[in-house]
Amino acid sequence: MKKQYTYFEDVRKIRIKDNDHTLQKIWAIGGQNGWYYGNWMWQLRGYLDELAGGPGLRRGRRHSSELVEGDYLDVWRVAVADKTGRRLLLQAEMKLPGEAWLEFTIKEDILVQTASFHAYGLAGKLYWYLMLPFHGFIFPGMIRKLI
Repeated sequence: MKKQYTYFEDVRKIRIKDNDHTLQKIWAIGGQNGWYYGNWMWQLRGYLDELAGGPGLRRGRRHSSELVEGDYLDVWRVAVADKTGRRLLLQAEMKLPGEAWLEFTIKEDILVQTASFHAYGLAGKLYWYLMLPFHGFIFPGMIRKLI
């Protein structure tokens, strides 16, 4: 039987002046560099994930400024690392009532940051709505810091 889910998405866009600079910051996100904004919240989420049996933030990242598909990146796994196409897609490996992705793309002079979530059942929907205030704080600050 196929899992039933509800799809949620948080999309942020911002005009950028220097594509190369922004791309370098995206490729260096996480690990020792942090997530550029609200790091204490990312650390708390990582700690809670470890308590739930997930990887937490203890993995860091393989390299400080390079990413390839399959790399771990804190609680994420790199699904797509296309520097030429200016796209990074991360899939969450943390314990969640659903599946989550975080994507960064640069289209001309616009950075698009998309957090998406396939919520499984009521628990997944509750999780998404409980996280909205945190997303409302972290994601606008993170996208501004990337430019």
